[in-house]
Amino acid sequence: MHLARFPRVRLFPAPTPLERLDNLSRALGGPEIWVKRDDCTVVATGGNKVRKLEWLIGEAKAQGASHIVTQGAVQSNHVRQTAAVARKFGMTCTALLEHRIDTNDRDYLGSGNVLLDKLFGCRIEYRQGGLDMNAEAEKRGAELRAGGEAVYVIPGGGSNKVGALGYVSCAQELMQQADEMGLRIDRIVTATGSAGTHAGLIVGLEGMNAQVPVLGIGVRLAREQQEANVYRLALATAEYVGVKGGVPREAVVANCDYVGAGYGIPTEGMGEAVRMLAQEEGILLDPVYSGKAMAGMIDLIRKGVLAKGETIVFLHTGGAVGLFGYNTFLEGVV
Repeated sequence: MHLARFPRVRLFPAPTPLERLDNLSRALGGPEIWVKRDDCTVVATGGNKVRKLEWLIGEAKAQGASHIVTQGAVQSNHVRQTAAVARKFGMTCTALLEHRIDTNDRDYLGSGNVLLDKLFGCRIEYRQGGLDMNAEAEKRGAELRAGGEAVYVIPGGGSNKVGALGYVSCAQELMQQADEMGLRIDRIVTATGSAGTHAGLIVGLEGMNAQVPVLGIGVRLAREQQEANVYRLALATAEYVGVKGGVPREAVVANCDYVGAGYGIPTEGMGEAVRMLAQEEGILLDPVYSGKAMAGMIDLIRKGVLAKGETIVFLHTGGAVGLFGYNTFLEGVV
C-alpha cells in the first residue's frame, strides 16, 4: 500500500503512545493489556476522528472546498473534531445534530461536545431522531452548493473509504511500534460504530499480512448489521488502496452484547469501566464508545474469552469531553 498517493493534511504528531496498562492487567488477572492512545491526537482534545480528517480534509482541500457539512448525534465526538479542523483550515463547518437519544437533560443537550462545537463557530442544525442522517447531510450540502458555496460533505464518523485511510495508516503505525518494541500482539480491541476505524484497521492489517485479529465491540447496531457495515466498507477501502484479494469475511468480527438499551444510553458496565480506567490508570474513557468497548473487554476477560497469556491492545478512540454530557449518571458511579 502506498498511501502517499492520496491527498492528506497533517494534524498531530505521530505516533500516538502505545502503553502497557500494568494496574488494569493486574486487577483483572487476565491478558496483558496495552492501550493505543488515539485519545492523544491533540486537535480539540483528540480522538480517532482526527486520523480520518487528515485524509478527508486533504481531499476537501484538493477539491477546493471552503465549507464542510457533516452530521452526528448531539454529543458527537466526530462533529467536535471536524468543526475544529475546519476552522484550522479556514473553512466553514455546518453540522446536523440528530436527537438520537430522547432526553431533556441539560448537560447532554448543552455541555461537553455541544459547547465545544459552538466555541469552534460550527453552524449547528438539529434533526429529529431516526432519519437517514447521511442523506440529510448530502441534501444540506446540495442546498449550499445551489447557493454558490464550495461544499465537501463528510459522512457520520468520517466513515467512508477516504476516512478509513486514517486507520489503514494507524495499523501500519501500530505494527511498526510493536515490532520496534519486540511486542507480539495477539488481538486488537476497539469500539465499532460508524465502521471506519474498524474497517480501516482490518484493511491495514490484511495489507501487511500482520495476522492480528481485530475485535470490534459494538456501540449501536446488532451484530449482523454491524459486521455487514464494516465488511462493506472494508471491501471498498481495500479496493481503494489496492489490497489484492480484498478482505476475507471472517476477518470482520463484532461483539454487540454491550450496547445496552441503545446508542449513547449509559450502562452499568460502562460506568464501571470509566471509573476503573480512571482510578487504576489515570486514563479517561468516554461514555458512548470507548467506555462501552472497555466494558465489553473487561467482561470478556472475566469470562475467560480473552484469556491469560494473550497480549491485547485496546485502541482508545478518545471522546472524554462527552463525559460532561453524562454528569448525572457518572455522579452515581464515582
